[in-house]
Amino acid sequence: MKPVFDHPLTMHPVAYARNGFSDKFGIPRQVREQSRLLTRIVFTPAYRNADAIRGIEQFSHLWLLWGFHTVPETDNPSLTVRPPRLGGNTRMGVFATRSPFRPNPIGLTSVRLIAVEHTTEGSVLVVEGADMLDGTPIYDIKPYLGYCDSHLNTRDGFVDTTPRQQLTVLWPETLPKDLPQDELQEILEQDPRPAYHQDAQREYGLDYAGWNIRFRVQETTLHVLKTCRAAKG
Repeated sequence: MKPVFDHPLTMHPVAYARNGFSDKFGIPRQVREQSRLLTRIVFTPAYRNADAIRGIEQFSHLWLLWGFHTVPETDNPSLTVRPPRLGGNTRMGVFATRSPFRPNPIGLTSVRLIAVEHTTEGSVLVVEGADMLDGTPIYDIKPYLGYCDSHLNTRDGFVDTTPRQQLTVLWPETLPKDLPQDELQEILEQDPRPAYHQDAQREYGLDYAGWNIRFRVQETTLHVLKTCRAAKG
């Protein structure tokens, strides 16, 4: 049977994500409901007409189709990847994972719609649960439909067998007044380290919203060592 498309499909961003994540390290792998981590979806000029989102406020959740824009392109994508959740050594089929290293660098995320703002940049969607970098291109937005998109009695494969433990976060006694501590608390307690990093003496650095956070993890406690303004690139 001849394929419907016998040439590559060209896609153009309809919007871009705006949030505090300047680096992929620290982006929560599964953003929970009632998250403090919000993302603003700013449309490209061609889609800033309010007609493009007419009726969207009637939906509580949305699907975002977006691109892993920082992943290097390759002509020979691997059929297997090494999920960090499995320690970084066990290989799984690329289509059995959510790895960003894919034949086509496409991400899919369900988010909760918090608000629709009307700004000088047109209508902006404020969403919760977007696991993407600041500046990520978004190629499509669709409403999440609970009657067909939610499934009962699901199996979560290897993710079920390797649960992540929430960390206790200990902060220094004094902190800058404008530090976004609540947002950083949520990021840090989910343990941003790769699953195979267990060195209690290793110091990590995380950038968020213009701040750099230095920390160590000992067993189930994360110790914040230092907070300072991130260096501008």
